Amino acid sequence: MIRVVLPAHLRTLARSGSEVTIEVGGQATQRSVLDALEAHYPALLGTIRDHVTGQRRPFVRFFACGEDLSHESPDTPLPEAVVTGKEPFLIVGAIAGGSQ
Repeated sequence: MIRVVLPAHLRTLARSGSEVTIEVGGQATQRSVLDALEAHYPALLGTIRDHVTGQRRPFVRFFACGEDLSHESPDTPLPEAVVTGKEPFLIVGAIAGGSQ
């Protein structure tokens, strides 16, 4: 089971807690985790990835094991600690802004 931590706005849509667990068939990659997540929580379709291109939305980031995986290929295998459930896969809403 893969542990996925969701930001508050996605928790609301998914009607879930901050962490959900999903089963991924085959190799665990960003793509397979997000496919399984969207299949289990259809309300999340189009919120994390673009409906048409499948690309990560600009203000969404992915982290695991203390590393930013946002710019990795969606088909890169996730770290073993995520696959075994020792560490979660984090989906984070990026914060944008500046000083005044």
